[in-house]
Amino acid sequence: MAMTENLSKGSLLIAKPYLGDPNFERGVILLCEYNGQGSFGFVLNQVTDLYLGDVLDDTIYQDIPLHLGGPVEKNTLHFIHRKPDLISGGAEIMPNVFWGGDFDQVKTLLNINSLKADDVRFFIGYSGWSGGQIEDELSQNSWIITQTTSDFLFTTPPANFWREILKNMGGEYRSIAHYPIDPNLN
Repeated sequence: MAMTENLSKGSLLIAKPYLGDPNFERGVILLCEYNGQGSFGFVLNQVTDLYLGDVLDDTIYQDIPLHLGGPVEKNTLHFIHRKPDLISGGAEIMPNVFWGGDFDQVKTLLNINSLKADDVRFFIGYSGWSGGQIEDELSQNSWIITQTTSDFLFTTPPANFWREILKNMGGEYRSIAHYPIDPNLN
């Protein structure tokens, strides 16, 4: 199917404004895994009111915000980063973006200020799809598929992410970026 030929690990799924799922309204999901068995990823632009130190027994000296990675297993903690030279064991999901790694190293690096907030993102929960589910949703015209860079991913403020990625895509996507949250109020 032509819609999925650009879909792979490292792709971004951008929720269309009329998706109708409150878990993903104006959401941008980074796919960390995509195969015939299913897919999973993290919502990049839903920040919680919690910080990393709020969910750990360890002290974390930096205020690192937690993102809501999705509606699945909200009692789990995950992270992506762009510092494989400092964090061992991560899996590359796209150029210069890694999922997971040695969490003890991460905590130490944060506390000695060798790892900055714009080098790492933490998520509670994740987004998951069973085999064929994303393809079904794409056939219903629910998502836009694109790619991005590590720099854009880590430095764009979450509140602006959905709109900025669409504006950068240009063309018809630029106009979607300005679509009102509730067109009935327009």
